[in-house]
Amino acid sequence: MAEEGESVKAGVGAKATEEDIDGVIGGGSGEEPEEGEIVGDDSASVKSSTTSLQQPHPLEYSWTFWFDNPSFKSKQVTWGASIRPIHTFTTVEEFWGLYNNILHPSKLVVGADFYCFKYKIEPKWEDPVCANGGKWTISSPRGRADTWWLYTLLTMIGEQFEHGEEICGAVINVRGKQEKISLWTKNASNETAQVSIGKQWKEFLDYNDSIGFIFHDDAKKFDRLAKNRYSV
Repeated sequence: MAEEGESVKAGVGAKATEEDIDGVIGGGSGEEPEEGEIVGDDSASVKSSTTSLQQPHPLEYSWTFWFDNPSFKSKQVTWGASIRPIHTFTTVEEFWGLYNNILHPSKLVVGADFYCFKYKIEPKWEDPVCANGGKWTISSPRGRADTWWLYTLLTMIGEQFEHGEEICGAVINVRGKQEKISLWTKNASNETAQVSIGKQWKEFLDYNDSIGFIFHDDAKKFDRLAKNRYSV
């Protein structure tokens, strides 16, 4: 993975191991000292270190995971009615606690949509914050998007984008032959910000193919026939 990706990991806390990235249920590695055990003979240093480890690391924004269960989609009357919030996290520690205990994209059932959006922004075109926005999208063969999804989450919550205030959230769509990751933004008409986000996203993921940006308004009007307004 590119050097940019490694710096992103460092920016939001402990670096994920390959086991964390690829496993179904991640877990911590290494043994912690037993309660009351002192390592070394400098008690003041040990106390300071322990306090530092216990101190939570707040994120710039709070974020919410959402899930759209495919088993409910056929029963819904309105699009988006089956999307449910799963959990909101506000610190680095909460993020890793959730991420290491949820299914990664390659293990999700076909038809599932998994979202991570800023708190109080719903992953729907109708949300006031998303209404005038759009999305960048990348795709990969089925079962190969786990690392890209993780790095997308880290770039968002770690505030790695120059125009991070434009970010609404991200979604991964799991389909039969491929997985698609989309990065939703607020103001589609702000070409400078959107192009910057698209270029940085590709750099963070070390993604070499061209990607396109579609306005939500175009997607609503033309569905799958909507054309890219920007490309990088």
